[in-house]
Amino acid sequence: MEVKGKPQAEGEWSTGFCDSCSDCSSCCMTCWCPCVTVGRIAEIVDKGSTSCCAAGALYMLLTWFTGCGFIYSCHYRTKMRKQYNLKGSECGDCFKHFCCERCALTQAYRELTNRGFDVPLGWQGNAERQNVGVAMGAPVVQGGMMR
Repeated sequence: MEVKGKPQAEGEWSTGFCDSCSDCSSCCMTCWCPCVTVGRIAEIVDKGSTSCCAAGALYMLLTWFTGCGFIYSCHYRTKMRKQYNLKGSECGDCFKHFCCERCALTQAYRELTNRGFDVPLGWQGNAERQNVGVAMGAPVVQGGMMR
């Protein structure tokens, strides 16, 4: 599914790493419940193959029991950066998530929003909104089969 948003320079993130407060709602959500942000990002980056709930729950469990949830969320930043040919490196992604995970998550969330996704809708909701991937049934034959 290709979603069009604001035009950007090739390889550039649409917003800066420390522009977290430019979108108050995603900033607050990420601050108080980062598992929701991770889940929403994961669902869209994985094109619907990972559910928001599953990704968010896994992130939450990793964070609570090991304190290393940032490694899981870093994986999605790297995956998104490669999908959209954004500048950066895997080491830089991991460093950003380790040092300021809230900023990294909010930047990824804003990037998807600026690329035209309505992130809370998830992958399926955005596909339906764009009329892409609508399953069509088999054609109906009038009169049945005849010899």
